Amino acid sequence: MRGNRPRADPPGRDRVIVRRSPDRKTKRWVPSRLIEIDAWIDSSLWRFFHGSGGFWERVTIFSRRFRARGFKKALVELSCEGLTLGLGGLVVLYILAQPAMQMTANGLPRETDYSVQFLDRHGVEIGRRGVLRSDSVPVDEMPDHFIKAVLATEDRRFFEHWGIDFIGLFRALGENARAGGVVQGGSTLTQQLAKNLFLTNERTIDRKINEAFLSLWLESHLSKRQILETYLNRAYMGGGAFGAESAAEFYFAKDIRDVSLSEGAMLAGLFKAPAKYAPHINLPAARGRANEVLSNMVQAGFMTEGQVVAARRQPATAVDRGTVASPDYFLDFAFAEVQRIADKLPHRNFIARTSFDSTIQALADESIQYHLRQFGKTYNVDEGAMVVLDDDGGVRAIVGGPDYGVSQFNRATKALRQPGSSFKAYVYAAAMEAGMKPTDIVSDAPVTVGNWSPQNYGRSYSGRISIADAMAHSLNTVAVRLSQKVGMRKVTELAKAFGVESPLRGDKTMALGTSEVTVMDQATGYAVFAAGGMDSHRHAIMQLSDTNGDMLWDSGRDMPPRHRVLSEQAAKSMNEMLVQIPIRGTARKAALTMTLAAGKTGTTQSYRDGWFAGFTGNFTAAVWFGNDDFHPTNKLTGGALPAMAWQRVMEAAHQGIELKRIPYIDLPMPKPSEKVAAAEGAAPLPSRPPSLNGDTQKVLTSISDAMRDAAPLSDEKLASNASTRNPDSRSR
Repeated sequence: MRGNRPRADPPGRDRVIVRRSPDRKTKRWVPSRLIEIDAWIDSSLWRFFHGSGGFWERVTIFSRRFRARGFKKALVELSCEGLTLGLGGLVVLYILAQPAMQMTANGLPRETDYSVQFLDRHGVEIGRRGVLRSDSVPVDEMPDHFIKAVLATEDRRFFEHWGIDFIGLFRALGENARAGGVVQGGSTLTQQLAKNLFLTNERTIDRKINEAFLSLWLESHLSKRQILETYLNRAYMGGGAFGAESAAEFYFAKDIRDVSLSEGAMLAGLFKAPAKYAPHINLPAARGRANEVLSNMVQAGFMTEGQVVAARRQPATAVDRGTVASPDYFLDFAFAEVQRIADKLPHRNFIARTSFDSTIQALADESIQYHLRQFGKTYNVDEGAMVVLDDDGGVRAIVGGPDYGVSQFNRATKALRQPGSSFKAYVYAAAMEAGMKPTDIVSDAPVTVGNWSPQNYGRSYSGRISIADAMAHSLNTVAVRLSQKVGMRKVTELAKAFGVESPLRGDKTMALGTSEVTVMDQATGYAVFAAGGMDSHRHAIMQLSDTNGDMLWDSGRDMPPRHRVLSEQAAKSMNEMLVQIPIRGTARKAALTMTLAAGKTGTTQSYRDGWFAGFTGNFTAAVWFGNDDFHPTNKLTGGALPAMAWQRVMEAAHQGIELKRIPYIDLPMPKPSEKVAAAEGAAPLPSRPPSLNGDTQKVLTSISDAMRDAAPLSDEKLASNASTRNPDSRSR
């Protein structure tokens, strides 16, 4: 039949015949679950991108309504760029503000509650430190004309700016540009307070950045009245006086509430440069500065010319305080020592007898200032510092800088500087302690430690040479070889035992003086050689008593006894080598005419620092010259200004005293007729004023101590003594 015909396959398609077995059922094929998951992922991705495309198209269509063209487009672009840069700037400002945030973590630095009157070694008052909070005067109680004088001179827009006065800053920049120099400052009163409270006077970019952030912090945490009051009660105003109340008492012997217009103007002029305009030091300069302050008050509109004319005609006169400047750097150091000593004492008001020697301090000040004035431009050096110790470890003098009024930062006790070759003394001492001798032969040849290859100063080598000669000529390769032989750990431990308090890195380069120390560290360390290997026993406070005269602390009684930190043989070897350096080594300009000198010079990389640390049988002193911002000098070496300044002080300090020999040194003393060549163009050496010799001072001191410790006489005893002296008194 037609309907039962087999159906023909379409062309191009093979026919598949599936034979079914009559005995088993056909199993139907079921798709895998993974195929379903794959299909779901594919469809989901397609729907996501399809939907996102549609959403973006709708956003684009909507955004076309706000499309800016022409000038509006430029404004939009600038706004977007400004927003991006602003966010980036905020991140940078936050990073820069971190140091200031750390400084202010505990709020304002607290004023100390100590009050100390300082006496020199002979019992003469040299200054005071520590101002009690109750001594601060509220700004509302200060004279109106004094407040106006301060604001007119220091910050006329004080009540208008928020810590940083950009208008005043640009005005100062313009004035300085027209004058061709710095004639006007742009710092606000708040910035000056921030510097006084938290920072130093070092001229660095970091300090100015921190100063700006600290000013903003002060403005946000204190009122204008509080900022002004804190500034007036804490600023240094010369003569060792901190705050307007102390300055008024020191200069005019009156309360700040009672100062006249002319006196207030003179006080207001001290904030710029207290040492330069202090009326007890330079009255004409102080009066000239006060006249400028009066002019500032007129220009600012705070007063009229008629109101200030009387003050111009009758300028203020300070009370007679003599011409002796206050040893402020020494007082700061001694005050810190008092605080350490008195930490466990119940008292807070003290009378401190110090080891200070006004004569040696004057010699040290004169020497540093003379060499900076005479040779500062030649060597491109601005700063210098010196510390002088006696043979008992007493600190006789401290020069922390050329002018305390300009910078109160004590470069002698706080500035960390690389000591250069002056540190080699500790390396050689460790070698002598290990059993070496000055006559031992070492190799002066190229040396490599790891990837470090130090060279000598002249880049020349001497071959086989004695240790004494190597030290006299300050050979770097020999010092490195010795440090590697004894180990830098031994050198570090020995330097710490000598009294070096600054942290030492202890790496391989430290043998050449790359680890920073202070001038006080070097003076303390070299005093060990002067003491024959005993510890230096450094101290600035000899006795501490309360206001009733009761002894609370005595250096001879309460300080630990001296102990040996360098063996006698090692100390002998070191002194034999160090005494040769001023004779035939790098410190010939440090040689003295009346006694033997010993010491070591130091010069750092790029001539950034020049050092000389030396001693005699009587004194030890360390001298440093350099720049606060670390810029290189003009090839200043330790054998130049540092050695010359040391020699100038010691030459005068040894006049009229009993000369002592350097321990273990038997060389003949120089004859008085032998003269050491002074520096070319140098002024005559200063003379030490006549004073009592050491034996006389000891006798007078013992008498003073005996009278102080003697028990008071009773009234009956006094009456009996009086009747014995006057027999006729009984019949009257």
